[in-house]
Amino acid sequence: MYDVDEIIETLQKLNYEEVLAYWIESEKEEAKFYRKLTKRARDLGLGEGLVKTFEKLAEDSLEHAKDLEGQFRVKYGRKPRSEVPPLEVLPLLDKFERADQLEEILKAAMESELIAHESYKLLAERVGDEELKKLYAKLAEVEWGHYELLKKRYEELKVRAI
Repeated sequence: MYDVDEIIETLQKLNYEEVLAYWIESEKEEAKFYRKLTKRARDLGLGEGLVKTFEKLAEDSLEHAKDLEGQFRVKYGRKPRSEVPPLEVLPLLDKFERADQLEEILKAAMESELIAHESYKLLAERVGDEELKKLYAKLAEVEWGHYELLKKRYEELKVRAI
């Protein structure tokens, strides 16, 4: 089983093509995961707002994957493949299975996106290749957007609880 530090170490050793393939596969996995969260939120009756948030994150991730895969196929003439587990999903797997409250699920999802953001930001600082720096910076930006969307939903929940 990989942990976050191992994934970062592995990602540092990849070239641009391999990182792009990783990003595409990660977006696909993230889309699957947010679809599961959508179903879980719906099954637990956690509110349509949360369901729609998870649906949007799933759709956004799938759209990113499709766009990037098209670019990858044009540039490299093949389908992308990566065996490196996605940072965005890894930290959430165990917590997700136990969570049954809206706040728990949102906190876990926010934590996962924040870990991914910080990891990609760190990678952007560590790699020497300028093209890779830009790719990691873009990944960090995407994950920050996901974090902000979840944080907004979390803050709305806290305001309603007061």
